[in-house]
Amino acid sequence: MTPETSPDAARSYAIQMHGDQKYGVHPYVHHLDAVVALLRPYGEQAQVVGYLHDVVEDTEATVADVAERFGTLVAGCVALLSDAPGANRKERKARTYAAMSHVKGEQELALTVKAADRLANVRACVADGHRDLWETYRGEHATFKAAAYRAGQCDPLWAELDTLLSDAAAPARRPTA
Repeated sequence: MTPETSPDAARSYAIQMHGDQKYGVHPYVHHLDAVVALLRPYGEQAQVVGYLHDVVEDTEATVADVAERFGTLVAGCVALLSDAPGANRKERKARTYAAMSHVKGEQELALTVKAADRLANVRACVADGHRDLWETYRGEHATFKAAAYRAGQCDPLWAELDTLLSDAAAPARRPTA
């Protein structure tokens, strides 16, 4: 089977696999489209990985399924973007960031996708007033950036992420009912 290479094919597969999952109140594809919009300047392969970045972590899809459909580079990137096992978020992220810190060569594409994913998530936190999750991202930011940032790779994404995680961008706490 020849691997699919189009963002449209990746989007269709991601929609099928994520099924009825939600991103807040929206269908999950809302998040995937937001990530891919940030990845347009980085090419079609980045967009393909962008649509698939959560498919192994959040659905029944496997890395082997992704490799068969979209090729080994895309599957390797998706594997890197899928959280490592751990008892809690802190353990999962520590293991995932450790793996990212060693990425070199063509799989650095995964790091661009991860920056876009994090930026899309932080934008949503700011827009929707999710201060607790914003604080989680802010608390992880130094470790995340140390693992995933590569100078010159996707600097505009990192610049906006740095700005949105500054004190000035902190979402107001939503009133409790």
